[in-house]
Amino acid sequence: MAEKGSVLRGDPRLDKLRWSRRLSLTSRILFVNVLPLVLLGGGVLYLDSYRKQLLDERFKLALVEAQITAEALAGATPQRQEALLIQIGKEQRLRIRVYGPDGKLESDSFKLAAPSFDLPEATEVDQSDFALRMDRWFDRVVGAPALPDYVDPEADDASAWPELVRAREESLTQIVLRDAPDGTHVINAAAPVGLDGDTLLITRNPADITQSVREARTTVALVVLLFLLVSTLLSFFLAQTIVRPLRELVQAAVRVRQGRDRQVEVPRLPDRRDEIGMLARAVSDMTAALRHRIDAVESFAADVAHEIKNPLASLRSATESLGTVDDPELRAQLLDIATHDVRRIDRLVTEISDASRIDAELSRAEFERVDLAELLRNIVSSREERGENEGRAVTISCDGGAHSVSGVGMRLERVIENLLDNAVSFSPPNGTIDATLIRREGRVLLTVCDEGPGIPEEKREKVFHRFHSDRPEGEDFGNHSGLGLAIGRTIAEAHDGSLHAEGRSDGSEGACLVLDLPAAR
Repeated sequence: MAEKGSVLRGDPRLDKLRWSRRLSLTSRILFVNVLPLVLLGGGVLYLDSYRKQLLDERFKLALVEAQITAEALAGATPQRQEALLIQIGKEQRLRIRVYGPDGKLESDSFKLAAPSFDLPEATEVDQSDFALRMDRWFDRVVGAPALPDYVDPEADDASAWPELVRAREESLTQIVLRDAPDGTHVINAAAPVGLDGDTLLITRNPADITQSVREARTTVALVVLLFLLVSTLLSFFLAQTIVRPLRELVQAAVRVRQGRDRQVEVPRLPDRRDEIGMLARAVSDMTAALRHRIDAVESFAADVAHEIKNPLASLRSATESLGTVDDPELRAQLLDIATHDVRRIDRLVTEISDASRIDAELSRAEFERVDLAELLRNIVSSREERGENEGRAVTISCDGGAHSVSGVGMRLERVIENLLDNAVSFSPPNGTIDATLIRREGRVLLTVCDEGPGIPEEKREKVFHRFHSDRPEGEDFGNHSGLGLAIGRTIAEAHDGSLHAEGRSDGSEGACLVLDLPAAR
């Protein structure tokens, strides 16, 4: 339809819609709701990396401590070894155990002096403790491998510790990480002592690492909770900014559906540049278009009712008079009048039918290559044979380019027929109609010019409105219904083209109608 094409092509609102993605409500809502999750994920990854870094440092420290302690104990007297165990264990907060060549425990710093740290038994730890549960949840999230539990064996000898066994077999320092019952970590480092077959086991409980990670985790949790609170509040705010205008639009749409559209003022929300604003303006424009369509239908019905009364009254008068007239000549005149009136009504009904279904037909049609020059010549030749040009001469001129377009040949033929009908209608008797075909910048232009009175500039757009009829004085309504040019523009726009009116380029009297179509590739 002509109105539809004029709205869709070159509408600045469509350009705004393309650029409004940066203001998308979807993006805002997603950002607000995903941000806390992103922060949580980032915090989890950071804490896992932070914990691994601290443990790596303690591993290196345990390795150095085991090697240094082993060197210090090598060759020392038993009394000196005990003094070193007590001193190193107290200063470095370690538990140091020495096992003889037979694997039996010979010395234990926790038995020689007061323990430098305490590890609770599994039965003493509350397994529902929040910090312990958070540690386990955190390990599952980051996919941390399960660690063996740290349990002091009842019979404390070298065979109870796998790291001691490997250290004795490979003569290399071995380090193992275990979990204490309270959720902290225990680092065991085993190293050979001298050449006598002795081995030592250093045990460290880096509880400060777990405490640091828990404090960092608490900070992250507080930040995430804060953002969740802000996100929830913003989500409610965004929901209100979406729901409230949508409710107003729904109420307006319901009232329009109920037939009270004349009392409805659809909110346009001019300050909004998001999808809600675009929807509000689209609904408002749709309502305006609906009102315009209703007005057009009412105007059409009134025009048809007014214009069709003349041929119907004439037809009724002729048919009623036929029964009372005996004069053969007069009866023949009445029959001619009735036949003419029937043709007028038939043409009017045909034009209305075509105008109503042309959009649907073009939407389903398959385009093909059409030579517009050949089509124009065939149409002019056929019209000459049928005498439809009524004595007007039609001249055809084409430039040297190709004039093929992609479209529906039957519908393009209808456009050219309407243009020629219009030119014949307004051209004086024995006048000339000029049809010119040129190709310019990938477009094919067909210009049909007459020698009639011309179209005033202020009316050049109105002549394409449906039901508009500005006919030559004395011409019957049935011959030109006012739908021909409107149908022609609809067909042109369905072919990605246009149809417009302009004055003659040579300044002489007359009007030119220009059909502009994209050239076929």
